[in-house]
Amino acid sequence: MREHLQHFSQRGARVAAIGLGDVNYARLFREKNNITFPLLIDDQRVAYRELGLKKANLLHLLRPDNARARKRAKAIGARQHRLGKDPFQLGGSFVFGPGNVDRFVHISETFGDNAQPEALLAALDQQKQRASS
Repeated sequence: MREHLQHFSQRGARVAAIGLGDVNYARLFREKNNITFPLLIDDQRVAYRELGLKKANLLHLLRPDNARARKRAKAIGARQHRLGKDPFQLGGSFVFGPGNVDRFVHISETFGDNAQPEALLAALDQQKQRASS
């Protein structure tokens, strides 16, 4: 995501991430990953529940799509750092438009199942086209 921040900014979008850890974990995560956008803490899982985000289990570790995600991560030099508060909590990616409208929703099915930045950017472009029509 960091590599695409400029593209989001050019489209007038703001990027934020929500995590489960405490302030110290968030600070370490921000430093290790060079994050410059807001990193919010949701230690009570309020946003996770409201957004309908799922949880994995041990069997997810054996899924072929998870193995492919690990292989992709290894190829780019990414590695697992300290586990967070709930390592089985899955995430999601969203584009919210003006007027409380969901323009894009991706709810992760397993580890490494992340929306492609290009899909998020395309949702922003569609939003801009609707606004200019």
